[in-house]
Amino acid sequence: MSSQTITVSRFFKSLIAGFFVAMMLIAMPSHALTDIISFKSPEQEQLYRELTAELRCPKCQNQNIADSNAVVAVDMRHKTLQLVEQGMDKSQVIDYMKTRYGDFVHYQPPFRFSTMWLWLLPMMLILMLALLMLKKQRQQPTVENTDDADLQAMIDAVRKKK
Repeated sequence: MSSQTITVSRFFKSLIAGFFVAMMLIAMPSHALTDIISFKSPEQEQLYRELTAELRCPKCQNQNIADSNAVVAVDMRHKTLQLVEQGMDKSQVIDYMKTRYGDFVHYQPPFRFSTMWLWLLPMMLILMLALLMLKKQRQQPTVENTDDADLQAMIDAVRKKK
């Protein structure tokens, strides 16, 4: 083997080793951020997991508090844990969070006058699109109603314009 081949081989080995070291360094901080929480019972843990997946982070818009690292989401997780440890059930915790942060924190907002557009807007858009498609379909001329003479006249008119 030539010295050039050995040098290239060492280079690629160093490159691969550097890649794996970089991947481990990137993965370490995410592993270190995982909260270690001990629960009194599996039911409490299950309730906590359901609540953190169902409550929305007010800052992150469409991310639940379990996945968000925003300060408000961390505070909400701690408060959720505290409420679960106090023995509150799911509806009580959700009511507490809605009172504190508003209806937006729950992925299933109630039907009220202020949230009516969340429920009715998708249906209204679908209805409007259906009406628009129906209107467009009625405006299109049908070729079936014309006979051969009319078709030939149309073709001749188009050719004369060119």
